Amino acid sequence: MAATEDKINASLLTRITVRPDVFGGKPIVRDMRISVELVLSLLAQGVTPAAILEDYPDLEADDIRACIAYAHAVIAKDTLSAVSVAES
Repeated sequence: MAATEDKINASLLTRITVRPDVFGGKPIVRDMRISVELVLSLLAQGVTPAAILEDYPDLEADDIRACIAYAHAVIAKDTLSAVSVAES
């Protein structure tokens, strides 16, 4: 089960990008100007995924899951090798 979970998280993490020229290098979703931090903050405030998707129509449900997977990887000190990091 852990191997399957790792593959799913790695797949989701490919949706997260880091660009030094966008938000000071904070992780963003699919190279858009929507930060992982914003999505996680909204979820922490009790905003539902459906409401987030309504307010940000360019986001997809898997983008929200990717933000959660990113937070998990950071906390668990898992690999973030699937995250795309652009050169400055």
